[in-house]
Amino acid sequence: MSEHERGERSVPEVCSTSGVLILVRHGRTDLNARGLLQGRIDHSLDEVGCAQAAELAKVLGRPDRVISSPLVRARETAAAFGCPVEVDERWIELDYGELDGHPVASVGADVWAQWRSDLTFTPAGGESIHVMVQRVVQACDGLIAEARHQDIVVVSHVSPIKAAVTWALGVGAEAGWRTHLDAASITRVDCRPTGPVLRTFNETGHLGEVLGPVRITG
Repeated sequence: MSEHERGERSVPEVCSTSGVLILVRHGRTDLNARGLLQGRIDHSLDEVGCAQAAELAKVLGRPDRVISSPLVRARETAAAFGCPVEVDERWIELDYGELDGHPVASVGADVWAQWRSDLTFTPAGGESIHVMVQRVVQACDGLIAEARHQDIVVVSHVSPIKAAVTWALGVGAEAGWRTHLDAASITRVDCRPTGPVLRTFNETGHLGEVLGPVRITG
């Protein structure tokens, strides 16, 4: 046997994958544009968001499955792929309770500090990160075997996608606070026999300068 043949055979099969779990954040809404917290408030995409959804469909093509949060902004983004959309309640955004619809800047520093330090913190009438993570992990565990062989798009929101990323990395949910996710971004997770592997995070190149995130220079 040649050295080349030995080298080829030494590559473990667990490194190969023919499918991927593709996590897509929904396109922009008017609330996003105004800097408001948007949990269970059910607004449609704005003009920019519709254009972002179209670009997502162009770059990702036609996946084997499309799964969506039940909220309108996610379902409208998912509809751009032009194939049947499965709605899964487990991918719904975190419930901000009484804080829903409030300007992000108006939330007190003490509230943010408690949110960051305590995964069980629950805004009045809302949901804790701990509870949200449990449902997202359950959804991810249910997709990992199929995503080894198929491209599965899940259209969701900031908090559930961050929870899925921490699931893929095998780290605590508090790590999600150290990440940033843009509207209409793409995050890819390889689902291998040995477990999930984060391939990309917060892709926005498909959006270009007009539809993409604002870049801060200097």
